[in-house]
Amino acid sequence: MAPARTLPVSRIAHLAPDLGLAMDFRATLCPRHPDIFTFVNTSHGHALRLADPPPPPPSPLPPFGAAATAAPSDRLIDRPRRFPHLQLRRGLNLRRAHRDYLLRFHSLPEVSPFEPLDEGASLEMAERRACAVVREILAMTVEKRTLVDNLTHFRRDFGLPNRLRALLVRHPELFYVSIKGVRHSVFLVEAFDDDGRLLVEDDMLVARDRLEELVREGKRMRRAKKKGHLALGGDSDEDDEEDDQEEEDSVEMDGEFEDLLEDSGIGEDWEEMGDRGEESDGDVELDAMEEFWVKKAVAEGLVDSGSELDAW
Repeated sequence: MAPARTLPVSRIAHLAPDLGLAMDFRATLCPRHPDIFTFVNTSHGHALRLADPPPPPPSPLPPFGAAATAAPSDRLIDRPRRFPHLQLRRGLNLRRAHRDYLLRFHSLPEVSPFEPLDEGASLEMAERRACAVVREILAMTVEKRTLVDNLTHFRRDFGLPNRLRALLVRHPELFYVSIKGVRHSVFLVEAFDDDGRLLVEDDMLVARDRLEELVREGKRMRRAKKKGHLALGGDSDEDDEEDDQEEEDSVEMDGEFEDLLEDSGIGEDWEEMGDRGEESDGDVELDAMEEFWVKKAVAEGLVDSGSELDAW
């Protein structure tokens, strides 16, 4: 999709988790396929370049609306529509001007994302190729979504416009931009059903969900063993979170009071205070108070001046 057939490795790293690549793909995946990739040094650092001659490009995604056209229609009379129809997701309402623009946009000829545009191409054709490129990138991801910021790194490489987010928002029939969180995400609309579930789940996504299920099962078994009975199906995720929180609190409490409960630390401070040879400020104040009350008792004639008083 890049006209120069070259992509910097540092930019590919932004999309590596979404594409299902390992963190060490530079040292493992790329050297294993010398017939496809070659490393080159550029002004932006190390880059991956397609081998010469490059492999044949894959077949692009089917045009927008082709799947709906091929599916059996639920209309009473199966005949071509008299007026152009724009298939939108459920609950999406557009203004008349926006709808007319999208109808004109999809009436343009198809553009392959793996071929560069001819010189002098119109802005509409450039936008059509940009939409095709973004569709291909999202279709290659595991969850059919990625961050908008990840796509902005490839503006120059793929010929995407500077206002990429505005392009994605302008085509709600192709992409859905979520503003949840600090960084916005973009979804491929045609990969999800009306309930927001993936139509075809990737094998890596299925394996990850299975791993999470096994981890939760291990927590239930550990909790059942602790309680003394085998109740694997009656615990919920809230119980898992509470048990994890209790374990973390117990670890923190043990670490906080570990020094205080050691045998070597108990009683040392008291013995040290008793062995001091010098008098502290509290002992001086106590002697002064004792002398004051003795003098007062002698002056009032309550005790004999020659008698010795025990310490209080």
